[in-house]
Amino acid sequence: MIERVLARRYEILENIGCGGMADVYKAYDQLLDRTVAVKVLHAQFANDKEFIEKFHREAKGAAKLTHPNVVNIYDVGEDEGSHFIVMEYVGGQTLKEYIQQQGYLEPAEAARIAKEIAGALEVAHKNNLVHCDIKPHNILVMADGHIKVTDFGIARAVSSSTMTYGGDVMGSVHYFSPEQAKGTSITTKSDVYSLGVVLYEMLTGTLPFNGETSVSIALKHLQEAPVSIRQIKPSVPPVLEAIVQKAMNKEPMMRPDSTELYMDLEQAQAMIGGKSVSNANAGPQPSDPFATQMIPRVTPDMMQNANPTVYSRQGQEYGYSELGGDESSEGILKSRKFLIGLLLILIVGFGTGSFLAFGNFWSSVEVEVPNVVGKSEAIAQQMLEDKNLRVKIADKYDADVPAGEVVSQYPEAGATVKEQRQVIIYVSRGGEELTMPDLKSMSRTNAEAKLKKMGLKIGAVYEEESKEPAGTVLSQDPRAGSKINKGRSVDITVSKGEKKTGVTLPDYSGMSVESVRSNLEANKLKLGSISQQSSSQPSGTVIGQSPAAGSEAKEGSAVNIIVSSGTATTTKAPTSPTPGGQKTSPEQVIKPD
Repeated sequence: MIERVLARRYEILENIGCGGMADVYKAYDQLLDRTVAVKVLHAQFANDKEFIEKFHREAKGAAKLTHPNVVNIYDVGEDEGSHFIVMEYVGGQTLKEYIQQQGYLEPAEAARIAKEIAGALEVAHKNNLVHCDIKPHNILVMADGHIKVTDFGIARAVSSSTMTYGGDVMGSVHYFSPEQAKGTSITTKSDVYSLGVVLYEMLTGTLPFNGETSVSIALKHLQEAPVSIRQIKPSVPPVLEAIVQKAMNKEPMMRPDSTELYMDLEQAQAMIGGKSVSNANAGPQPSDPFATQMIPRVTPDMMQNANPTVYSRQGQEYGYSELGGDESSEGILKSRKFLIGLLLILIVGFGTGSFLAFGNFWSSVEVEVPNVVGKSEAIAQQMLEDKNLRVKIADKYDADVPAGEVVSQYPEAGATVKEQRQVIIYVSRGGEELTMPDLKSMSRTNAEAKLKKMGLKIGAVYEEESKEPAGTVLSQDPRAGSKINKGRSVDITVSKGEKKTGVTLPDYSGMSVESVRSNLEANKLKLGSISQQSSSQPSGTVIGQSPAAGSEAKEGSAVNIIVSSGTATTTKAPTSPTPGGQKTSPEQVIKPD
């Protein structure tokens, strides 16, 4: 391949990378006098016509992407059986090499790089492209510290709903999503999961899942939770751990999209400091003041006590239990030592309760409680801790508030309290978890009624031709038996009946015979018998037809019409023979020409 010139234009200079599907070469573009990178597909794909057709189509789609963090695609073509993509040449190393060199990245730098990747994915997803293979090997680190995402040439185009893999699963097992591991529906959320894995690796220097075989690793993506990032690196801010947890959620619908992830990382940068620690060459970071949404960290031990009054009354309740009217202890109560001890207990209990409920009892420093309603759990916790307040997290089901957002808080925003005061935040866990019913074969009306009764909503309704009666549910998303939160939407696909093979007849009333004849010929039908009947309609206009308007006629079949013969006759038609020996009738049949 070295020194070969592809398409009489791209001179191959050296091999700079190898992959499972293609080899990458540094090349010289003789026409535009510039250095480029050329990715040449392996020979085993050359005979797969379907793959090659999709490869060319989707590579051309990826070439439309324009973003500072995306490697530009210049051309796609074929030369003597070699199918290739021509891309922007980016010097430097891959993110994988950079992580191995550094061991792990500082949180600020990891957040910056992840945000740049999310920005690249955002522009791809808005163009209905899923990368499908986000991993550090496909991220190039430039000399100034910024990155470019490559390998968009084998991205997958997304349909109006989702995309499903057929045959073997493609991708890198350490980084692909649970749905890729199962070979089922692929959406833009699959890229978000992979970016979560990349961020995990940047922060810890390790992968969330490892195993002896590809299958064992894939099963871990499906069944296991990764080791907590802060258990490996306690110095990682909670906000970044929360971002990774949400991005790597097993359920795609619970992950943020690329735009939300970008905003999460933007706010995380602002909270932990936007400058890179280990990369002095990193350029200034752009500002983008958007709202943030992230998944909550799982803290089951903190979900039991949600009553804020228990803390302010703790000391009093303890004292009441000691003084609670036990008559057998009257002699002991007269003891001076007991009374002194009891007084000390009350003082300690009151002090402890006051400290827990109202903060540092002896401190004179007061702070204003910030408004964290609507913020993600991690953001809310950090905002409160920045004010030198302590945080208690309580669980609350609320279908109207996205999971992970704060529903309410106590004390309320704006209250003035002493520092170290405990603030309780009630975090939405979404709607109550339900088991998705099987709607298949139900009528649309019955399916909607069942969902409404369960507290679910009907989402998008798609239609497709089927042998099933019109309105019958053919499929659903989420699938039957899966878990879904109360209040969420369910998409269904319903039958619109079998594909029509004939022509729906229009109403020919009022038309002339010649107009009807022309219309029938245009629809590959023919004119049958023409009957005359007296009518108040103008003579020669159609007043009836068979088959009737709106019915379906097969191609080549005949349509009979009745035309008006003029003014209607009000007397009954005679039935006796006329002098000429013929019977008269108000209707005559005329054979077509």
